[in-house]
Amino acid sequence: MADVHVRICEQEIIKYDLEIKALIQDISECTGPQSELTELNCKVKDRFSRLRQRIQVRYKGTASGKMGFSSQFMGPFLQHLSQQDLEQMGREQDKESDKLALLKEVEAHRKQMLSNQTAWRKANLASNLAIDKLEKEELLDDGGTTARQRKLTKESLAQTSSDITESLMSISRMMSQQVQQSEETISTLATSSRTVLETNEEFKTMTGTIQLGRKLITKYNRRELTDKLLIFLALALFLATVLYILKKRLFPFL
Repeated sequence: MADVHVRICEQEIIKYDLEIKALIQDISECTGPQSELTELNCKVKDRFSRLRQRIQVRYKGTASGKMGFSSQFMGPFLQHLSQQDLEQMGREQDKESDKLALLKEVEAHRKQMLSNQTAWRKANLASNLAIDKLEKEELLDDGGTTARQRKLTKESLAQTSSDITESLMSISRMMSQQVQQSEETISTLATSSRTVLETNEEFKTMTGTIQLGRKLITKYNRRELTDKLLIFLALALFLATVLYILKKRLFPFL
């Protein structure tokens, strides 16, 4: 069951990583308004929090300051971690090789998350520059033309968001199928274990029967040897008697 939990945890990490990348792409392409950018940042913050709970990565308290974001975005990102995270499961592995492999994977996920944070910061800078530029153009350009451009941009963003959502749903369905296959595999292993136990019990019964048969054969062999010895003694006694009688009849003077 531990392997199944590890696999589920890894699948969730991959899912959150893909969602973060998709949201960062949306942020980099966001040209306003500011409320839309804020909403996207809140979603990214939530996905980072969930991802961190599954990885168990420890950050210093100054992480948000280094990233350049306010506590409005990064506050909940530093909350208490889940008890069932990949790092903890790695440290609880019995085999040292499995433990080292999982901890190495944790480090890789941590580096990937740091890379995503850097991309997040760059995307916010690019989006803020784009929003500032667009606002300046709106002041200079014709209102109608600007409105049409914004409409086309929003339609393009909506289509991109729809495509990303569909891709994430497909990934979610694939992970669900993998979890179901894991459950079926566990059920098969349980059935095989019961069969092995039953076979072992039958083997023990057969072993007892064989040992009893061996004792009986040994006993019969001993009895056969005794019978042969008695027959030999009786035959010897008979021959001695015959010889004695012949001696008395044929050689009475002896």
